[in-house]
Amino acid sequence: MSRKIRPAADIDILIGKRVRSRRIQAKMSQTFLGKAVGVTLQQIEKYEKGADRIGAGRLLKIAEALECDVMEFYVSINSDQTTAGKPSSTFMATKDGVAIIKAMLKIKNQALRRTVIDIAEKLAET
Repeated sequence: MSRKIRPAADIDILIGKRVRSRRIQAKMSQTFLGKAVGVTLQQIEKYEKGADRIGAGRLLKIAEALECDVMEFYVSINSDQTTAGKPSSTFMATKDGVAIIKAMLKIKNQALRRTVIDIAEKLAET
């Protein structure tokens, strides 16, 4: 009996990206998350890439390990398409994306935060 290879569905890829983003925000390794939910590092990699579908029970364990609500992985699924001016979930799931968000949240002065955004936008134009 051979196993059918199913291509990753868009939803599997999106949820995997969100798991990765949340794991990076939590400063947790794939190995540690895997041990917390009872799977291997390689399985976490497959989940994060969307190569393997995450079952409901496993997703709940992942949310518990990452100390978040399972709904974080589902919120605004239809609006996650990358459009001009909106951040893509691909970038937000990277260490750089998380670092930028964390740094911006630390800037309490709104005028200064706006200045940083203006500079980044000018740099992006060049």
